[in-house]
Amino acid sequence: METLTKTEEKIMQVIWDLKRGFVKDVIDRLGEPAPPYNTVSSLIRILEKKGFVGYKAYGKTHEYFPLISKLAYRSFTFRNFVANYFDGASGNVLSFMLEEQDLSPEEIEKAIREIKKTKTDDAP
Repeated sequence: METLTKTEEKIMQVIWDLKRGFVKDVIDRLGEPAPPYNTVSSLIRILEKKGFVGYKAYGKTHEYFPLISKLAYRSFTFRNFVANYFDGASGNVLSFMLEEQDLSPEEIEKAIREIKKTKTDDAP
């Protein structure tokens, strides 16, 4: 899997939300000003070449659908983020959040509960 550009990611977000759709459907969800049809069509074809999008052809018209789940891409992106900005250590991410994000005691307690729950769920 490879990292998407911001524009590709924006298109992919729409495709994930739609689950299935045509170029026109994607354009309708992008808001105003609407990008040109050919631009969106080209971006979707790039996403197809990258293995993110599949399609079903109806003559010259294509209905597109995601091949990579949003969760799979989120996990990939987060792992890269941790590797590139936090020396690959998840603990460094937590330390950063505690130091820089002004988390409330309630948010910290909730995070601790989630970590404990995850560790319990992972136990053999």
